[in-house]
Amino acid sequence: MNSYPSGHAPSSSDDPAIDAHVPIEFDKSWFEDLAARQEKGGPWDDWKLFNLALQAETASLVTSFEEMQCLNHLQNVTPLPHQTETARKVLFEMRGRAILADEVGLGKTIEAGLILKEYIVRGLVRKVLILVPASLVLQWVRELNQKFGIPAIAQKKEHSWQNDVVVASMDTAKRDPHKNILLNGEYDMVIVDEAHKLKNKKTTNYQFMLKLRKKYCLLLTATPVQNDLSELFNLITLLKPGQLGGQSDFAANFVVDKRLPKNEGQLKDELAKVMIRNRRGDGELDFTKRIVRNIHVELSPEEMKLYDGVTSFVKDQYQAAGGDLSSMLSLVTLQREVCSSRDAVFVTLVNLSKKLAPDSPVRDKIWDLVGLIKAIQANSKAEKTMELIRDMNDKVIVFTEYRATQEYLLKYFRDRNMTAVPYRGGMNRGKKDWMMDLFRGRAQVMIATEAGGEGINLQFCHHMINFDLPWNPMRVEQRIGRVHRLGQQNDVKIYNLSTQGTIEEHILNLLHEKINMFEMVIGHLDVILERFEKEHSLEKSIYKILLESGSEEEIANRVESLGRTFHDIKAEIDSEPPEGESGENLKQLLGG
Repeated sequence: MNSYPSGHAPSSSDDPAIDAHVPIEFDKSWFEDLAARQEKGGPWDDWKLFNLALQAETASLVTSFEEMQCLNHLQNVTPLPHQTETARKVLFEMRGRAILADEVGLGKTIEAGLILKEYIVRGLVRKVLILVPASLVLQWVRELNQKFGIPAIAQKKEHSWQNDVVVASMDTAKRDPHKNILLNGEYDMVIVDEAHKLKNKKTTNYQFMLKLRKKYCLLLTATPVQNDLSELFNLITLLKPGQLGGQSDFAANFVVDKRLPKNEGQLKDELAKVMIRNRRGDGELDFTKRIVRNIHVELSPEEMKLYDGVTSFVKDQYQAAGGDLSSMLSLVTLQREVCSSRDAVFVTLVNLSKKLAPDSPVRDKIWDLVGLIKAIQANSKAEKTMELIRDMNDKVIVFTEYRATQEYLLKYFRDRNMTAVPYRGGMNRGKKDWMMDLFRGRAQVMIATEAGGEGINLQFCHHMINFDLPWNPMRVEQRIGRVHRLGQQNDVKIYNLSTQGTIEEHILNLLHEKINMFEMVIGHLDVILERFEKEHSLEKSIYKILLESGSEEEIANRVESLGRTFHDIKAEIDSEPPEGESGENLKQLLGG
């Protein structure tokens, strides 16, 4: 039966369905639904579900101004307690202007991201400028987008500066025409990574930062002071002018000489108002273990002949220069390269030859060494490296100090069907990012030079080979810090190659057995080296041992003596009270 409202039946001309006598049915299921709801006490949802929804809404309310709101808006990151606490301090005690001075690998980028996200969530920050080394631009962009949901872009053209959150290199920002655009703008927040490069107030970097108009500012550096207390004063003046008084006030109140502070307790109190430094030795940070293997490599007779020839050549030139190291930098480099590869030695010899007069007797000695290079048919270190990589059957980063060695290893691996990618300082940021993606996804091996290794995070890799060893322990530590950092899920395996019967063997003995640097907390190592180098440069001490010793036995004895000096310094530091009264060490001042 058709059911039309009275007087409203459509005519046959209005709807062909009427002509076919097809009845129209109305959906009355809502009546049934209403009846079911009324049986529960009224026309609303289930009472239990309503209460749960109410509780969820109540829980999402911000009940305290000092509650971190951004923690509910993070995507692919779970901050560690020290990172959250750092962000909280910057927000509520330092008013958005701070130096984040955590030791390497503790997550300063995460802390900066947390602080930035919190200010954005609260509506206090919109326009943001982030200045970092060129090699880190894309890494910052990726982390801000993926972990914090912050729509950061990498600066590429002039119009890029119009975006709200821009990441750029300091070198680009301080150049025209970019410089004028930035100095004419205003920023809610400016973040600077590797901020120790601002320590000298006479540099263009410093002057540029001083002129930038900014409400909030974060300076990130693991080394806020290296050589001079004035560096610390300059950084703090960028953040909060007058915090330490004027330059003369600061010098009168806190400085005995450039490396020796006074009124240390008061200075620490002032620093605590603008700087936060978390250390690996503090709290219960979850680091995986380091497993160190020292691999001794026996050189072939031809390689050993080249090593002896280079050593003899360098010693002769040292004596001819009257024992003046300052005029021998290229020759000292040659001595280090001979423990790396014949290719690195060849490049340096050719460059040395070009600087000499055509009739110089030294040129003949150089070409004699080139003749020794030509006689070498293999690279014992490369063979051992290949053997190690095949055995581990996992991703590995190989560090070398020299570009020529890097090129040699790339060809060596390629010829043996091993997929390897390079990473070095001279690459532009796009290529570096491409190499990192290839290593993460396809290549088993990355070969990195010292310059290329700065700032890269490799938590997805836990094998590292030191193809050659820097003579400065902190540079070794910086290499290790690329893989042994927060977020690393596996124990890190470190393989140190050292050629037997060379200075490299003694260096490894010093670093591993005498200083014990591979197991030492980085902050402690920093303090020991700082104190030692007040009197001597470690690298120069090693050079002098090599160049002035008459035999292998004498080298071993003098390295042993150097090791005892480090041991004594370590014992002296361990026995000092936490505060110390002399204040003679800058790193202790920062570390507490």
